[in-house]
Amino acid sequence: MIVQTPEPDQATGHVSDMYAGDVADVGFVFTHTRAMAVNPEAHAAFESLLKAAVPSIGLRTYELATLGAARAIGSSHCLLAHGRKTLRAGLVDEAQLERLARDYTDAGLSEADVAVMAFAERLSTEPQKMTDADTLRLREVGFSDRQIVDITIAASARNFLSRMLLALAVPVDEVPDLSPGLVEALLSPLEG
Repeated sequence: MIVQTPEPDQATGHVSDMYAGDVADVGFVFTHTRAMAVNPEAHAAFESLLKAAVPSIGLRTYELATLGAARAIGSSHCLLAHGRKTLRAGLVDEAQLERLARDYTDAGLSEADVAVMAFAERLSTEPQKMTDADTLRLREVGFSDRQIVDITIAASARNFLSRMLLALAVPVDEVPDLSPGLVEALLSPLEG
């Protein structure tokens, strides 16, 4: 990554808060956090967008939309970070997360969960081909109009951040608390 990022010992304001959050969580500042710290106002806006979307869909649906989009985009950063968040939040256990990472359609997820991941995947790979049928599927499995919009926001937000990190060639950090088998499973979509 050629972008020069704020040094932790010189961080102030929102950047200092961003860095402190990582240090409290994992003991160091993630490289992707440092990249976002170059424009802290954009980071704050991104976080505000997510905070506006998550309440209607809940953390589980948000993380599934995030993982679905990250799988489709091929974002190691987001697959690892959100795999860890999903696991730590107790949304799935490690065995189910491994299965979900390899093939979410055969991971014991509910019909609604699979629909969210499929929607996020399609949004991330073929948005120009999406039709009402894509959102209708979300309605058929029980999501309200507000939830459909917020699922779309969650997947679109992941597209923004994942593509930004990939475009800037931000190095991928080793993410703590993930077994080697889980790391391999989370990164398996990148092999295809």
